[in-house]
Amino acid sequence: MSARDRLTDGLYGAGWTTVKKLPEPAAVRLGRTVADVAWKRRGAGVRRLESNYARVVAGAGPERLAALSRAGMRSYLRYWMESFRLPAWSTERIKDGFAPEDLHHLTDGMDAGKGVVLALPHLANWDLAGAWVTTKLGIPFTTVAERLKPETLYDRFVAYREGLGMEVLPHSGGSAFGTLARRLRDGGLVCLVADRDLSASGVEVEFFGETARMPAGPALLAQQTGARLLPVTLWYDDSPVMRGRVHPPVEVPESGTRAEKTSVMTQALADAFATGIADHPEDWHMLQRLWLKDLDPAKAPGARERGDR
Repeated sequence: MSARDRLTDGLYGAGWTTVKKLPEPAAVRLGRTVADVAWKRRGAGVRRLESNYARVVAGAGPERLAALSRAGMRSYLRYWMESFRLPAWSTERIKDGFAPEDLHHLTDGMDAGKGVVLALPHLANWDLAGAWVTTKLGIPFTTVAERLKPETLYDRFVAYREGLGMEVLPHSGGSAFGTLARRLRDGGLVCLVADRDLSASGVEVEFFGETARMPAGPALLAQQTGARLLPVTLWYDDSPVMRGRVHPPVEVPESGTRAEKTSVMTQALADAFATGIADHPEDWHMLQRLWLKDLDPAKAPGARERGDR
């Protein structure tokens, strides 16, 4: 393991062992302080965040984009402070920590017994939403995690999410899709972060007026298993409670090839994501390249960028 990998693993390990012991007000202050320091340094992640926000908020000038990126970094560090502390939260704190709208789309889908796929963008804290689903609703689910480097860091993330009640499958290896399909055919729940493609098989979509790639998996799973496909968007307000919305189901088109159906369904997901992101751009934690115009060969789909979660 390289010195950089050891440092990365050590920092995340310190977060899960030290930050989770802090009183909540202290963790909030720490997160805001770290966010402001990172924002002032204007590293590559902050500059990329502003570039991405420029697509979301058309016509925004430098002052508006700077204010957005500062709020975005504070939201991003709120995610991390919450995530480091989630394993120490009480059952009641988790139950009270999330308030979704239109939950009936999920519960009706589960009651139908054909399985549900929840697809989310990098908005607010999807780990908290997942912990709420397993704790408040008592519904276990399966998700997928990218294989991070070093391997010890990936193991930390898997252990963390499994501790919140999730079944975690590795993104690479080829067997994840089959396992997800089996869970859905058994009437289970699958949750996938789906606004950034990590493979060479992504679907091109129009996203805030430009072309991006998003994963085909959610749409393919719904087609293959008959599961209900539901976009979900999340956001923070000024309270300790995260907010969210379960959007109406994305239907499988009645005609067309599998590829054509997948394209239509993935575009529908992108449109739902765009609605939530436009309403709460500061809670979209996209510090990586996304649009095809921004991708160079080193950053093309399948090439790993640091910062993914």
